[in-house]
Amino acid sequence: MLHKPAVELIKATTVLWFNDVLAREFACDEWGNLMRLGRNLLALALITLLGPVGSYPQTATPQGPVDSAKPFLGRWDLTLKTPDREYPSWLEITQEQGQLKARMVGRWGHARMLPKAELRNGQLTFVSPKEEEGRKDSDMVFVGTLSGQFLVGTTSGPDGTVWTWRGERAPLLHRAQAPQWGKPIELFNGKDLSEWKVSDPGAAASWKIENGTLVSPGRGPDLLTAASFEDFKLHLEFNCAPKANSGVYLRGRYELQIEDDPEPEGPSQRTGGIYGFLAPSPEAPRRPGEWQSYDITLLGRMVTVSLNGATIIDNQEIPGITGGALNSHEGLPAPIYLQGSEDGHVAFRNIVITPAQGR
Repeated sequence: MLHKPAVELIKATTVLWFNDVLAREFACDEWGNLMRLGRNLLALALITLLGPVGSYPQTATPQGPVDSAKPFLGRWDLTLKTPDREYPSWLEITQEQGQLKARMVGRWGHARMLPKAELRNGQLTFVSPKEEEGRKDSDMVFVGTLSGQFLVGTTSGPDGTVWTWRGERAPLLHRAQAPQWGKPIELFNGKDLSEWKVSDPGAAASWKIENGTLVSPGRGPDLLTAASFEDFKLHLEFNCAPKANSGVYLRGRYELQIEDDPEPEGPSQRTGGIYGFLAPSPEAPRRPGEWQSYDITLLGRMVTVSLNGATIIDNQEIPGITGGALNSHEGLPAPIYLQGSEDGHVAFRNIVITPAQGR
């Protein structure tokens, strides 16, 4: 069967040839009507012989990557199940010029682009480099498929044990209207930890109360509020010792960084940043050993952060959980938690939260 371009070419070439012959043989005006009649008859004969152009079968257009990838695109809250525990994780799948792109937050660390993401026969494969996963053997290869509204799959541990994982669509967390604020709640009274609990009660290092301040242990457990919160305003003051590192986890999932690292990381991993996602602007100057203050408003995914009275993040969206999150269930209320697992000591005081009412 001839395809449309070939048919059109045959028609055009034949008509031109026929017109040229008629022009040469019958150059007189009296033959003009005959020329037009001959051209029309030839065109009619071609159409009859070859059939209407539209009736010719067209080359099938294969299903493009846009169509096949669409159900996988977007943000996913992942839970990775290992033999010892569950780990929260996060994945974002996008597409640029037909190519899949993947950004991931693993069991720890910050959001990063992955070197490989592909979709074949309904199976999604993405790879997290071994350096990011604290492994020496090989990269972590994740393979998954859609199961209803969920993304489910497997990977393997360092010893070859199969680990399973499950992803659910990350909620949008849009707020239709401004909140009504409740009464401020003092989370630390300067005397005891009655409003808090530690992540590991059996840890050797422990949080201390010194001169009315709350001091992180350094390489010890994290400290969580006994109550859970959804939308809120939070005020706290902190004093970061030289070369120390800590953080405030908003809703237990989004780390607002506190640090004086000897080897600073990128802008979003510095003091004032939502770790790996949002960088402070302007960048916060380092002030180890001095008291500073955070004022934070979190509404859904939208966060505003002021450091020492100056706004450094202004109503920006937090795309997903950060490394060290309590879990990946972003739609649920969760505690505030203070990080105690990093190096050095960071002190806190005047910790007050104002919850949004009706949430």
